[in-house]
Amino acid sequence: MDTASLEQRYRDRASTGWRGRLRRALEPPAPFIMNPREPKDFPLGRWNLYIGGAGRRVEGYVNLDLFAMPGVDVAADAEALPFPGETFLRVECDAVLEHVCDPARVMSEMTRVLAPGGYLHLVTPFCHPFHEYPKDYRRFTIDGLKQLAQGLEPVAEGWRTGPAATLLVVAIEFAKGLAPWRWWRGAAHVALGWLLFPLRYLDLWLLRTSRAGRIGNHCYLWVRKPASRA
Repeated sequence: MDTASLEQRYRDRASTGWRGRLRRALEPPAPFIMNPREPKDFPLGRWNLYIGGAGRRVEGYVNLDLFAMPGVDVAADAEALPFPGETFLRVECDAVLEHVCDPARVMSEMTRVLAPGGYLHLVTPFCHPFHEYPKDYRRFTIDGLKQLAQGLEPVAEGWRTGPAATLLVVAIEFAKGLAPWRWWRGAAHVALGWLLFPLRYLDLWLLRTSRAGRIGNHCYLWVRKPASRA
């Protein structure tokens, strides 16, 4: 998918026209449920950065994405963040690293703008279907995220969405691929989405098991930047 097509997709989702309202009314519930044990209470500072929040508002953060859209404060590439060093106490990077050309460069940039003692929250897919925003390059494990974040202190890790989410998203994508027509893909998405979504609640149990990560859907890692030495 090229960037122009992706930008148009974001604008379609935010449309207030009748097609946009109908699409949102038919949209089934998400095929996943968030892990309630994932930490979210690490401190916020005066300045916090959210990377990849196009199409939504993220209160308390400077929202950065590729496109200048409603809710986006800064349009820029995460490989070259337009901020001074040590600016943000907390940086959120939610389902972004799989889409960038150079994740090591993005990690370096996030570390640079993170204040000493600040927290970086990484979320990435593991067992998840291919999705271009605008490209889709890779998948991560928790160990892979730790390797990428060398030099930062891991403080929490786990699975945001689990095996049930993987089952549902793969089943829906499989059904959408059974026929080439666009209307079929839309119908399969809506019908199976509404039919299967109750199964997502199995993850409330599965995410407590030791083998949830075998086919976990998204993993997370919280890391802390060492405080400056006096």
